[in-house]
Amino acid sequence: MQRSLTRRATVLLVVAGLGLSACGSESTDKPAASGGGKVTITITGQPPKTEAVERKLFDQDVAEFESTHPDIDIEPHEGFMDPKTFQAKLAGGQLEDVYYVYFTDPANIIARRQAADITDQVKDFAVVNQLQPALLDIFKDKGGKLYGLPTANYSMGLLYNRALFTKAGLDPDKPPTTWDEVREDAKKIAGLGNGTVGFADLSKNNQGGWHLTTWAYAMGSQIAKQDGDKWKADFNNDKVRSALQLLKDMRWTDNTMGAKQLLEATDVQRMMGAGQLGMYLSAPDNVPVLVKQFNGKYEDYGVAAMPGGQGTLLGGEGYMINPKADAAKIKAGLTWITWKYLNPDRFETNIKRYVAEKQPIGLPAIPTPDVYTGETRAKQASLKTQYANVPEKNFASYLDGNTKLKGNLEPPNAQQIYAVLDGVMQAVLTNKDANIDQLLTDAEGKVNSALAQVK
Repeated sequence: MQRSLTRRATVLLVVAGLGLSACGSESTDKPAASGGGKVTITITGQPPKTEAVERKLFDQDVAEFESTHPDIDIEPHEGFMDPKTFQAKLAGGQLEDVYYVYFTDPANIIARRQAADITDQVKDFAVVNQLQPALLDIFKDKGGKLYGLPTANYSMGLLYNRALFTKAGLDPDKPPTTWDEVREDAKKIAGLGNGTVGFADLSKNNQGGWHLTTWAYAMGSQIAKQDGDKWKADFNNDKVRSALQLLKDMRWTDNTMGAKQLLEATDVQRMMGAGQLGMYLSAPDNVPVLVKQFNGKYEDYGVAAMPGGQGTLLGGEGYMINPKADAAKIKAGLTWITWKYLNPDRFETNIKRYVAEKQPIGLPAIPTPDVYTGETRAKQASLKTQYANVPEKNFASYLDGNTKLKGNLEPPNAQQIYAVLDGVMQAVLTNKDANIDQLLTDAEGKVNSALAQVK
C-alpha cells in the first residue's frame, strides 16, 4: 500500500516505549568535512525504490540542493520511522544528523535529550514564523524551546463515495455533519443492495484501536489524561459509550456495516475502490490510494470534516536533529529541512513536478500540506487551485470544518493502547450481545497498565 501519513500512523512504535537514553552517532560529534570545507549531513526520508515517483523526485531534490548549496553535502538514507530499526539506531549511536519523526515522538525524544535545541538557529529561517503555532508546539519543551519542525500533517475526517451518495438520493455536496446523519445516510446507501455497505470501520492489527481513539476525540473525549507525572486512561465514559453504541446499532440493528468484519485499511480501501462502500473514517491521503491501487476515480470521492463538531485525531510528521550535531551541522540540517519541505519559493516548482508525474493536485496533502498560516498559506492555496487536477470542491467541507475542530494527538504508548482497544472494537462489531460497559472497564485496566510504563 502506498506510503501515507495515516497508514504510517498505524505501524509506528512510539519512542516512549523504548526506554532508551540519549544517544547519537560518533560521526556527528564534529562536521564531516570534504573538499573545500563542506559540511556533510546524513538524513532520513529517502523513499524506497518501490515508490518510484517519490524516490525520483527526492533524489532530484538532493541533487538540486547540493548544486545550490555547494558548502553542504547530503548523504540520504532510505526510510522513515521504522520501529524495527529505530531502537537499534538509537542504542548503537547510528542516528542520522536529520531524522524523521511522527507527531507522537517529539515529546519523549525531547525528554530524553535525543534532539538538538534549534531555538536560536531557526531565527534565521523566516518561514518558521508562517507555520501553524499548534504544530510548532508539538516540537517544543515545557519551557518553549524548539527541537524540530513539522513538515506535513493530517486530520481524520469522513471519506465518502460521492457516486453512491448520488445513487442513494443524497446530495454529495452536503456530506453528513452529525452522527445521526451518518447513520441515516448509511441506511440509504446500504438500501441500494447488491452487497453495498453504508459504513465500515477497522478492528484489526491495532487499527481498530486507532479508530476508536478517533471516535473518542470526535465525541469530545480523550483516551488518556496526564495526572501529575503519570498518565491515566480517560475513555470509560458516556461519550465513548455513545460512539460504541452507535457502531453497535449500525452493525446489528441497521445492518448497514455488512456481515464481514475484522477489517483493516486495505479491506475498506478495496471496498471503496470497487464502489461497494459509502463511508469510512480517514484522511484525504487515502484518496490517491483508492485511485492508484483500487481503480477508483478522483471525482467519485469526497472528504468531510469529522462529524459532530467536537474534535478529531491530528497526526503528521516532521524532522529533528541529532543532539550531538555541532552548530555547523544544525545550520546545514535546518537549511535542508526548510529548503526541501518548507519553501514557499518552490511551491509552484514542486506542484508542476507532481503534475508532470501525474500526481494529484488539489488535495490537502503533499505537495501542498496544510501546515502554514497567513500569506504563505494563501499563496499555496492559490497555486493549488491554479494547478488542481482533481476536484478541489470535493474536499472543501473537510478544510472548512477542520478550522472549528479541536485537534488531538495520539496517546502515549499508542500501539499498546491500540492493541487493547482493538478488542473492544472487535467485540462490538462481531458480537451482537457485547456488553459495552464491561468492555470499557476491562480495557481501562489494561490501558492503565500500558500507561504506567510512560516515564
